[in-house]
Amino acid sequence: MDAQAPPLYRNRDFVLLWTGSAVSILGSNVSNVAYPLLVLALTGSAADAGLTGFVSLLPQLLFQMPAGALVDRFDRKRTMIYCDLLCGLALTTVVVALLFGQLTLPHILVVGFLEGTFAVCYRLAAAAAVPNVVDTSQVAQALAHNEARRRGAAMLGKPLGGMLFGLSRAAPFVFDIASYLVSVLTLGLIRKDFQVQRDTTNRRSRGAEFTEGAVWLWRQPFLRTTTFLIAGSNLLFQALFLVVIVIATDHGASPSIIGVMLGIIAVGGVLGSLLAPAAAKRLSLKTVVIGANWVWLLLVPLLALVTEPLLLGTVFAAMAFVGPLWNVAISAYQLEITPDHIQGRVLAAAGMIAFGAVPLGSLIGGVLLSKTGATTTVWLFTLWMAALALTTVISPAVRSAPKLVDTPLPAPTKR
Repeated sequence: MDAQAPPLYRNRDFVLLWTGSAVSILGSNVSNVAYPLLVLALTGSAADAGLTGFVSLLPQLLFQMPAGALVDRFDRKRTMIYCDLLCGLALTTVVVALLFGQLTLPHILVVGFLEGTFAVCYRLAAAAAVPNVVDTSQVAQALAHNEARRRGAAMLGKPLGGMLFGLSRAAPFVFDIASYLVSVLTLGLIRKDFQVQRDTTNRRSRGAEFTEGAVWLWRQPFLRTTTFLIAGSNLLFQALFLVVIVIATDHGASPSIIGVMLGIIAVGGVLGSLLAPAAAKRLSLKTVVIGANWVWLLLVPLLALVTEPLLLGTVFAAMAFVGPLWNVAISAYQLEITPDHIQGRVLAAAGMIAFGAVPLGSLIGGVLLSKTGATTTVWLFTLWMAALALTTVISPAVRSAPKLVDTPLPAPTKR
């Protein structure tokens, strides 16, 4: 760490950014739980609830690349503020319609789609802003704090969403609207710019601008390889998350026990986030990538052997513990070597591949569970995980990966 860099808790702008985003993410988790509950209450249809989730996730597939170009072209801080305000406005229409008894499924679908679209822009702008808010020696530590924030907000937000919905159907959405306003306030108090100065007089064609980040990412062998490995593991974990719930349910676990099981999993992720900065300093990227995948390979088959819900949660928590070590190390490396003027587009290109695997994991997991049962599904995914682990040891890009702290940092570039 730079001797002159103050600790992150004394970095006013980072604390404001972290706090505002934490409140906003908490609010989003609250409303994400409330959406399917609201649809079930209005229509009684599980299919409609599933459609709502699909529509809200669809922007992650459709708009990553355009959003990446947007956050590189325009002021990132203002983009985040506008996204928060527009999300709050969209949710306000839901609350008003609820109060007047006029809320319909199409209204919910439109709001979910809009909120998902603005969330893509916000997330990319926030991620690209990190190297401009903290000292370069603290990027990994900042990312670990962000990882803990995301997992902690999910751990708290999901039960809070259910509790607020029990009080009032509108309460979770009012809470989320308030969270967006807090985020706007904290963003407005931040002094630092979220990007280096840019030359806006020399623009490429719109098509070239959209693809510049993807082309740059493809030309980085290590990042290209790890991006596809992340997609493979995202598919796996999304499917296995459904598998562990089915296994627990099949063995008589009550909803409250399943809630405890999911809480144990979330705790594993938070603990991993706390350890991630130290791991990023001491471990090479090669060790992180190979080690994470082989640990997951050892843990996945245990899900076929364990049936007690709390033990299932413990096994999955161990897998979740490793996730932040991977996320922080790879993200820190990517942020450090990516020129600032294409940060958003590179993040978008990587995110489109990684997030694109998530709905596919749900689909494949559901099909395999219905066709083969939970145990066989776990063993099939063990084979999938073995292929990913084997890839890490035979890939030249992974074997030659540098240690994060030895990575040369690029000078800020202006365009």
